Amino acid sequence: INISVFPPSNACIGRYILNMQITSCGHTYQRCLGDFYVLFNPWCADDPVYMDNQAHREEYVLNEHGILYEGVHKHITSRPWHFGQFEDGILDICLKILDMGASYHHGSDRDHCWRNDPVHVSMVVNHMISSHTTSSIMKIPENNDYLKGTKPFSWNGSVPILQQWYNGRCRPVRYGYCGSLASVMCTVMRCLGIPSRVVTNFCFPCSIENPLGINETFDCTGKNLCGKDKLWRYHCWNESWMARRDLNQCCGDWQCLDPTPLETGRGSSCSGPTWVRSIREGELDLDYDGHQMFSRVNSNYVGWLSQNNAKKTKFFCDAWPCGQHLITKSVGSEQFEDITGAYKYELGSVKNKEAYYRAYRRIHPGYCNASNCHIDRELSSLKNPFLSDSGINMRLKMANCPMYGEDVQLHWLLENLRSENKTLKFNLSAQIITYSGCPMDQFWKDSVNVTLGPREVKKIPLCVSYSQYGPYLCDHNIMKVVVVSDPECGEVLMVSRDIVVNRPPVIVKLLSQPRLKVPCTAEISFCNPLQEDMKNCVMTLEGCGLFKEPMTIDLGTLASNQQARTIVEFTPYRLGSHRLLANFGCHKF
Repeated sequence: INISVFPPSNACIGRYILNMQITSCGHTYQRCLGDFYVLFNPWCADDPVYMDNQAHREEYVLNEHGILYEGVHKHITSRPWHFGQFEDGILDICLKILDMGASYHHGSDRDHCWRNDPVHVSMVVNHMISSHTTSSIMKIPENNDYLKGTKPFSWNGSVPILQQWYNGRCRPVRYGYCGSLASVMCTVMRCLGIPSRVVTNFCFPCSIENPLGINETFDCTGKNLCGKDKLWRYHCWNESWMARRDLNQCCGDWQCLDPTPLETGRGSSCSGPTWVRSIREGELDLDYDGHQMFSRVNSNYVGWLSQNNAKKTKFFCDAWPCGQHLITKSVGSEQFEDITGAYKYELGSVKNKEAYYRAYRRIHPGYCNASNCHIDRELSSLKNPFLSDSGINMRLKMANCPMYGEDVQLHWLLENLRSENKTLKFNLSAQIITYSGCPMDQFWKDSVNVTLGPREVKKIPLCVSYSQYGPYLCDHNIMKVVVVSDPECGEVLMVSRDIVVNRPPVIVKLLSQPRLKVPCTAEISFCNPLQEDMKNCVMTLEGCGLFKEPMTIDLGTLASNQQARTIVEFTPYRLGSHRLLANFGCHKF
């Protein structure tokens, strides 16, 4: 007997048991035929997650390989990530996540009725990633202290994280960061049949007091002082595709879900789902956490100088607006796609201003009946004056793309816009900054007097040597170089540059053609570029369809300029396109 099951499009997702009842000669028999799983179906036009583009379905549902974009907006870096939604056991883990998070927004899960709604399913998954009090999948280290767990940036994929959580009796995995949290959520959503992707937002504001303003304070040396507000260099979240019946949507669209718990003034929490189009239009009353998502791509940056008498002065500086670059992996390509236009209209356009006014009145109820001119005056009073208003233009331009172990070379460009001489004293500094905007060690300071003739342009070379930044960089591969004019000279000018120091590459070379269930070998090589030993060197290998679990190779100590070569053997156990990932770690990073 062949039995076909056609579940309706509104069926609850999950694992079902199929029983057959046979009645013969007055006797009734029960036989279990087995179990089956019902998932959301983006190929079905009646399903709320229906996506009509086949190339998009292949990318956002079927593709197990992704790319995380990191760095800073002027130097974007990328690294591969294994989603692994089709690995053995992952579907059962994903359903366990729904079981553990069932009480979220629901007093009881006895009828499972919410499991046919991708909105509620996404809210439960979003909450379970890192916000559940006891059983969240992953934790973020407090105060960047991860000695009691795994380094947040050492993960290559979602599968080991989900397996560790499941096998560890659903205790949180230590530790992750926004990129791994968003990627794990993407894995779970794709596994359940909901098209999803990871998005990176550069210049991401995290402000507790003013939702549409972010403040950074510096001292007279250019040191970034730790305050309540943080300007994240980048932040990752998840987008999922679904039709929002609660918003009367008849067609699917992207919904924003941020699983990273962020401080909001009322405690920390995750965000979403928020309709991306409502963020662009400033329609914040439509959706969950709309005001939070709008502020994360539309806040104004304000830089302050703090002097000894606790007086604060605004810098003359050209601030980069927050949320001006949002990207995700392109469909069927290794390149990124700029999706900033989905979140906001072009800066300065009429539609952009209209959306901002609309959102401002909802975020600040006191301005509910205020005119646009009134809001403009309020915003102008908060912004920094431009550098050109002081009669001088400045910028820092990279002269090289530094690799770990190399000196950082910059050009400091100055232009006098006036017809008289200018003589100013400047303080220069460099400081380690975490990706989440926490200022760390200030490791370099200098001061210089500059004289500019009428309309003169100068180019001054700057160098930050590896011997200066090397002992402090560690896992945080971002530093901030700041130039600040001495307050005694009058107007306080400031220019800064976030710099990414690239890590040395790991080279993977296949020595034989991979074939299903046939042993294959690969050569993994890494060269120590430093003029010192690298200690506690470890290579971690991972690959969906290639390794059942990550392989760790202890390389010990690598001397200066020493190259480590390792031959590894693996047996592909699943057909498909596979990617071998190699991650190198040592006492330096």
